[in-house]
Amino acid sequence: MNSAEPVPAHVAIVMDGNGRWANRRFLPRVAGHKAGVSALRECVRACAVRGIQVLSVFAFSSENWNRPKDEVSGLLELLVLALSREVPQLVADGVLLRFVGERVSLADVVRDGLQRAEAATAMGRRLRLNVCFNYGGRWDIVQAAQQLAADGVEITEESLGAQMLMGQVADPDLIIRTGSEQRISNFLLWQAAYSELYFCDTLWPDFDEHALDRALLDYRRRERRFGKTSAQVLAAMDNQRAA
Repeated sequence: MNSAEPVPAHVAIVMDGNGRWANRRFLPRVAGHKAGVSALRECVRACAVRGIQVLSVFAFSSENWNRPKDEVSGLLELLVLALSREVPQLVADGVLLRFVGERVSLADVVRDGLQRAEAATAMGRRLRLNVCFNYGGRWDIVQAAQQLAADGVEITEESLGAQMLMGQVADPDLIIRTGSEQRISNFLLWQAAYSELYFCDTLWPDFDEHALDRALLDYRRRERRFGKTSAQVLAAMDNQRAA
């Protein structure tokens, strides 16, 4: 992809297909999650190179606790290990890492690891990486409303949006889901109101920079109207060029 071509400022990804990737290779599911970490590493690098400002990924939903206990424990161990291994490179690459989700119920070792990783990458300016962990879109809306009510703040579209865990980040322009499923599974429900949706059959561990470029190409072909007509959008573009 030509680096001069416009790219979405904020890309969000539902990283689906790790388990199926492992099953097809007669491997334990945790092997698929390990391969998924490698895919995420490459995706972060590719997004930074292409000038994307924010990458948000769905790593572990609030519903994923219902998975087999050995898979959940393996995921948590993998998270702690990945933090120790990946954070130094994120710092070197100028990536600001933020974890988005409910933390109170997490084990101390996990919660402390998240906080240390965020602190270590706090100076990153090249790319913001939001890792949604123990996160659910409905939960995010509820916690925001409860906080506003507790603070005595009127609940409006603006105040509720600002109180979301990613309230200071622009909504995603493009949401990608890998693994052939065509739903967003409780991911960024509020923020996805006007996001472009892209679904692909590629399982997450196989999602490379070429797959990312295909998604970005599809995005560039779309006309984002935000409730306006095509004529209005074209007129606005003409006015911008003339200015």
